[in-house]
Amino acid sequence: MSLFPKDCTKSWGHNWGGFFDTNDKSFRRDLYYRLNVFPIRIPPLRERGEDIPLLAKHFTRIFAKKMNRDISSISSETLRVLSSLPWPGNIRELKNVIERAVIMTYGSVLHLPISELQEYFPEVESTSFSVNDDPQTRSGFCCTESVGQKEQACSNTDRSAMSSKKSLECEQIIQVLKETNGIVAGPRGAAQRLGLKRTTLLSRMQRLGITSNDYA
Repeated sequence: MSLFPKDCTKSWGHNWGGFFDTNDKSFRRDLYYRLNVFPIRIPPLRERGEDIPLLAKHFTRIFAKKMNRDISSISSETLRVLSSLPWPGNIRELKNVIERAVIMTYGSVLHLPISELQEYFPEVESTSFSVNDDPQTRSGFCCTESVGQKEQACSNTDRSAMSSKKSLECEQIIQVLKETNGIVAGPRGAAQRLGLKRTTLLSRMQRLGITSNDYA
């Protein structure tokens, strides 16, 4: 029998709140001291807000390719909302949200329905986010095109005072109505694409002042 020397480097990770407590007898001290050679602390996602847009785009590309979807962009408003959330589940939670959004997206711009986001973050409805009204910084879901009087009303609304829910709902509903040529019901209608009942979508459109005929 021959012996072959091996040089291995071990990488070990944990999600404890702080450094290892040597008084905690649930973990072997000798094993801890063997592993704790060069500790590297990786901040949670909530402390790395600048990484969220990069990760969101990365996961969108991965899942769009996997599901054979032609999704080329994410709206600046969606990225701002994602960057403002706490993400207690860190990157895995963000990854799950993006995968869910890709599944529900039918156009070229990633859709992130508020109803889906609220399952992860119930506080989204009452939280306000500022919105940059410069068209040059927008990439999808924007209300800048003048297609009907109702859409113009949405784009002229004071976005700084509008809640995240109303802002995203308005933009997403208009975007989907454009893609469906104003069709609300049916297998190819806007309600189906948004994952809503027809009556629910019509109720929200009425509340936001959106008329499907403007996009027919």
